[in-house]
Amino acid sequence: MIRFQRIGRTNDPAFRIVVLEKERAAKAGNIVELLGTYNPRSKALTLNEESVKEWISKGAQPTGSIHNLLVNKGVIQGKKVNVLQKHTPQKPTEGGSASGGKEETVAPVPTEVEVVAEAEPAPEVTPAA
Repeated sequence: MIRFQRIGRTNDPAFRIVVLEKERAAKAGNIVELLGTYNPRSKALTLNEESVKEWISKGAQPTGSIHNLLVNKGVIQGKKVNVLQKHTPQKPTEGGSASGGKEETVAPVPTEVEVVAEAEPAPEVTPAA
């Protein structure tokens, strides 16, 4: 699996692009090969494109974020994948809806409205002379 491994300080993220076994955690540090680095703040990317293509040909699957990054840089061809959370609606593409042709209507989620009772105004107090 090709994925990000977070490095960097608190509130200043930077990532390594690494190949590791799927069962291994990214923080464990047991990486198979270091493919490059990515800094999301400065958008700086260093990448060994030949190694990336070699690992993908061997069957390594990139995560959604890595896939989209590789498509942006032209390393691989294809469409971007939706890496947003499941409850975020997808925008329909030109060829139809995002559900593969099945039109489904999504009912809007009702929002709770708080009713705040108006408090009676406090009686005016005049200072004693």
